[in-house]
Amino acid sequence: MELKRCFFLLSVLCLATALFLTFAIYLLCAKAAERFPSGGISIDFDGMATELAEPDLQQRQILKLLDGIRLFSAVLLPAGGLGIAGILFYHLKLKRPIAVLQMGTERIRSHDLNFSLPEISADELGQICAAFEMMRAELLKTNRELWQQAEERKRLNAAFAHDLRNPVTVLKGSIRLMKSGRADEHTLERMDRYVQRIEQYVEAMSSIQRLEQLRVRPCEMTGSVLREELEETARLLAPGTDIRLSVTDLGTIRIDHGIFLTVAENIIGNAARFAHEKLEIRLTQAGDVLGLIVSDDGPGFPAELVKNGPKPFGKLEESPEHLGMGLYGSSLLCLKHGGELQMKNLPAGGAEVTAFFVLQKTCSEKKIEKS
Repeated sequence: MELKRCFFLLSVLCLATALFLTFAIYLLCAKAAERFPSGGISIDFDGMATELAEPDLQQRQILKLLDGIRLFSAVLLPAGGLGIAGILFYHLKLKRPIAVLQMGTERIRSHDLNFSLPEISADELGQICAAFEMMRAELLKTNRELWQQAEERKRLNAAFAHDLRNPVTVLKGSIRLMKSGRADEHTLERMDRYVQRIEQYVEAMSSIQRLEQLRVRPCEMTGSVLREELEETARLLAPGTDIRLSVTDLGTIRIDHGIFLTVAENIIGNAARFAHEKLEIRLTQAGDVLGLIVSDDGPGFPAELVKNGPKPFGKLEESPEHLGMGLYGSSLLCLKHGGELQMKNLPAGGAEVTAFFVLQKTCSEKKIEKS
C-alpha cells in the first residue's frame, strides 16, 4: 500500500474513532446532567408555568464539570486521534525501513559491504530499501573488480620483475667475462640480443593489464640457434654445475622466441637453484609440439605443488630474491603458446619440469599445403 494512502486511512480511522468517543462522552455527560435540577421555568402545553428547583452549590459544580468534559473531549479527542494516527503510521510504515537504511549506511561508512538488506514492503520506502540494496551490491561488485585488478597488476609486476632478472643475470655474466678477458666473439652479439629482448619485453608488458593478455608473436627459428641459446643460458645461470644438453634435429620451426627463452630461463634457473651437481636439458619435437625438459638431482618438488600446480607467489624456499612467480609465469606462457607445463619428481631423486609449446606452421609448410 502506498504511504499516502496508508496515512489517509489511518487518519480517517483514528479521527472517526475519536469523533465516536466524543459523541459517546457527550451523551454520557448529558445523561448524567439530567439527574440534577437545572432551575428556571417550565411551560407545559396548557400554558401553565412551573418554577423548577434550583441546583445547590455542589450540583452546580458537577454540571460545570460535565460541560467542561464535553468541551475538552470535543477538542482533545480529534487532535489525539490524529496524533495516534501519526504514531501508528511511524511504527507500521517508517520505523523499520529507517532502521534498515541507517544500519546499511553505517556499515557502508565502515567499509563493510558483506551484508544484505531485507525486503521490507512494496511501498515507496520499500522501493528505496531495494534500490539501496542494489547500490550495495554494485559497490561490492565494483570493489571486487578493483581488488581483482589490483591483484592482477601485482601479479603482472611480479612476473615482470622476475622475468627481467634472468636476462639481467645473463648481461651481468657477459660483462664479467669481458672484464676478465674471457669473452668470446659472440659475447657482444649475445648482449645485444638480450638488450633487444628486454626492450621488447618492456614494451609488451607496458601495454597489457593482465599477464594472460600477452600476445604470441611466432617467428622462424632453427634448432641450432635454440641449442646455442640453451647452452649459453645454462652456462650463465648454472655455473659450476654438470650440464648435459641434448637437442634433436629440429630443422626450422615457428615459435615465439621471447616466450620460449623466458620459459627456458625460468625453469633452468629454478633447477640450477636446487641442483646438487647435475642438470639435464633436453629439447625434443613430436609432431607440432616442442618439448623442453629440464631435470635436476635436487630435493624435488613438494607433493602439494606437483598435485595442484604452481600458484602465484608460491615460493619453494624463503628468499627475498625470489618472488615465487617463475613456474607460475612459465605455466601461463606455455598455455598462451597452446601447450602446458608439467612437473614431477623423479624416482631416483630430483625434479623434472617439461614445457610444451604448440608450434606454428612455417612458410614452407604453408606453401606445401597450398600446392
